[in-house]
Amino acid sequence: MNLIEHFVDGKVFKGTSKRTGKVFNPATGEKSSEVKFATTDDVNKTVLVAKKAFINWSQKTPLFRARVLFKFKELIEKNSDELIKIIVSEHGKIYEDAKGSLIRGLEVVEFACGIPQLLKGEFTENVGTNVDSWSMRQPLGVCAGITPFNFPAMVPMWMFPIAIACGNTFILKPSEKDPSCPMRLAELILEAGLPEGVFNVVNGDKEAVDALISNRDIAAISFVGSTPIAKYIYENCAKNEKRVQALGGAKNHCVVMPDCDLDQAVNGLIGAAYGSAGERCMAQSVAVAVGSIGDKLVENLAKKVKALKIGPGLDKKSEMGPLVTKEHLEKVEGYVDIGVKEGANLVVDGRKIKIKDYENGYYIGGCLFDNVKKNMRIYKEEIFGPVLSVVRAKDFNEAISLVNDHEFGNGVSIFTRDGDTGRTFTSKVKTFFIAYRESIEIIVRDQLIG
Repeated sequence: MNLIEHFVDGKVFKGTSKRTGKVFNPATGEKSSEVKFATTDDVNKTVLVAKKAFINWSQKTPLFRARVLFKFKELIEKNSDELIKIIVSEHGKIYEDAKGSLIRGLEVVEFACGIPQLLKGEFTENVGTNVDSWSMRQPLGVCAGITPFNFPAMVPMWMFPIAIACGNTFILKPSEKDPSCPMRLAELILEAGLPEGVFNVVNGDKEAVDALISNRDIAAISFVGSTPIAKYIYENCAKNEKRVQALGGAKNHCVVMPDCDLDQAVNGLIGAAYGSAGERCMAQSVAVAVGSIGDKLVENLAKKVKALKIGPGLDKKSEMGPLVTKEHLEKVEGYVDIGVKEGANLVVDGRKIKIKDYENGYYIGGCLFDNVKKNMRIYKEEIFGPVLSVVRAKDFNEAISLVNDHEFGNGVSIFTRDGDTGRTFTSKVKTFFIAYRESIEIIVRDQLIG
């Protein structure tokens, strides 16, 4: 059985812990690997390595650091098929979805390649009487990232390329559910010429997270994951005087107006709600049907949801793959059970689906609820699976109130042909976001805006 350990100081680091976690292939349900869980001592040793490496790395010119990242970009592109298949085998994404997520991460590497320009400070002469003002951008020191299972390449690459380009050293604690891709990225950036100890990967669970939070030599931590853990990390990092960004859960709405192009709205929702099996923070999990559009929207959605081709990620015919673990599958199925008990109308039930030759995989078909009420748990809570809830609103103002009143209201979009309605919507919602490709576009008179 393959044992995944840690990557510290430019090499595999075994650590002192005997605790491990299991890594599965979601398509088959078979255990593919085990992953070492770092102890507090393992984390502290890694921090010392990164702290030592910072002394020299922070003195390298921005141009030197950019050249390393240019080479890293080249190596990612050269090894993209391998990286994509690693993501598919441990997360379960279909191939094209995994490819897209890798490209999105690569875009951040490309951005970081421009660090010589991005790091320039500013100078203002005579900002006050006989007073000039200037700013300089300098590295903080050792930074850390704690990343989720749903994008094992993209989310880590939101963090470490920028931090490293700015002269910091970095420790990544990826999800223990799919750790192989971050380990491979560590090997590739070392091959690109990054000095040993600048980028390190420690695998683990809460003990490793707490060790990162409490270590005073870590200057900043970035986190993406669930809201309860985001709050925990934010509060405890603040207590330890760290810079911290903590991104939690979301409940993204799509408002569908009666005058919309219904085919566009349905196709957009299918991609936004069921892409990546709903395992993404920008999943469009609520459709707000305004006025008379509701029945026709649900009817057309149901046909598309039932027609989704569910299967293993490496099968080119698959449109949606399995969920990441058996436990997560049971959690999502549990939410569907709750929705039924609460009185929502389950129009399409994807539970207990079985795929020929993959009967032990963690599959669930697309699920579609209608007549969901705002007091129901399936509306209030993030499900993180292929479950779309349709909420009925009598008019435009009620739709806006639904969006603004939700505790986890985040990405919002609207389908309408009325430009005035679109502009009013964007001015009245608290949070407005257009997520091209990963979510849906705003349609105003059949033209993309924003």
